[in-house]
Amino acid sequence: MIALEPQIRIRPAVAGDAGPLGELDRATWSPLHAVQPAPEPPFEPFFDDRHRPEDYLVAEDGGTVVGYLRLVAPTPLACNRHVRQIQGLAVAETARGRGVARALLRAAMAETLRQGGNRITLRVLGHNKPARTLYESEGFAVEGVLPGEFFLGGRYVDDVLMGRSLAP
Repeated sequence: MIALEPQIRIRPAVAGDAGPLGELDRATWSPLHAVQPAPEPPFEPFFDDRHRPEDYLVAEDGGTVVGYLRLVAPTPLACNRHVRQIQGLAVAETARGRGVARALLRAAMAETLRQGGNRITLRVLGHNKPARTLYESEGFAVEGVLPGEFFLGGRYVDDVLMGRSLAP
């Protein structure tokens, strides 16, 4: 667990977080980062066979969920087991600007090391400058670009692969 401010902490997700995480996911949907259409009822369960509680870190403020990060192995291959990939990061509007996303990233790096990994990657849309700036400030570098990979909002958007080593 990582303490950020006296009232904010980062912890592993539990099954009981499904409701609050689903609400947060819907509230933070934005064309800045989403490749799927805006969610509409009836909503899918937040956790399923591919999205398990143990894959998530949760940020809480005084017991209220204000953010999450999904951290998974990018492939099932043994030769790739040293890598973890961030496949989702969300912070509630009310908690933005307080270091929650940065704390979640740092917790993900610590969790990667705890699991025996030494490399972490992520994908981010090319036009998502706030996220790219945050990732760069935490040592992530652009390692590849898929130009025009997504057609969103009437225009083509790049898919940017970023990563960093956690090896000493």
